Amino acid sequence: MSQPILSLKNATIYQENNAVLTDIDLDVTRGEFIYIIGKTGTGKSSLMKTLYGDLKLQKGEGEFVGYELGKLKERDIPYLRRKIGIIFQDFKLLPDRSVHENMLFVLKATGWKEKTEMEVKIAEVLDKVGMKQALGKMPHQLSGGEQQRIAVARALLNDPEVILADEPTGNLDPQTSVEVMQLLRQINQLGKTIIMATHDYALIMKFPAKTLKCDEGTLFEVVQRTV
Repeated sequence: MSQPILSLKNATIYQENNAVLTDIDLDVTRGEFIYIIGKTGTGKSSLMKTLYGDLKLQKGEGEFVGYELGKLKERDIPYLRRKIGIIFQDFKLLPDRSVHENMLFVLKATGWKEKTEMEVKIAEVLDKVGMKQALGKMPHQLSGGEQQRIAVARALLNDPEVILADEPTGNLDPQTSVEVMQLLRQINQLGKTIIMATHDYALIMKFPAKTLKCDEGTLFEVVQRTV
């Protein structure tokens, strides 16, 4: 049995000083696709933020992509984030830079130096999401769905072990949401682990996968038909 890529034991997730999730036990194995659902304020985003180092794990044990979350130091966070790709609801593309410059910014920030290698990598990830033609465009020239495809491509730049997707379809219409989900499932089928926070139950029904629910301070697995 391979080592889980994420393991939480008796973990408590805090938002500011409030415990939003308590006594969490969770193992995620490589290659899994997992939904995290729950109403606003039940801890989905706080759990995600704890995983990518924005919130500290104050209580319990947690290991994620080889890092102990409870012992994470400020200087470790960029290295942790190099191993994960993060996709947000609001895309978070730099508005004053082209798609190409957005990609270059991430690569340079994560330690890439060689210009040719960077160009090859950018072309590769844009090709993967079907957005090669957008290289010179500015974010405002793209639709919401196209911007989210660019955000998915950006998340793939460092060949991450895991993709954390925090409400990635939250700002998209139903048809575009389905297209982005199909893209995420394809990436998952190539062996990438994906943990996705969502409240879009229609998508969960259309693309079933293991589903965990945040509710009343706890996290538990739900059987698909009872969602």
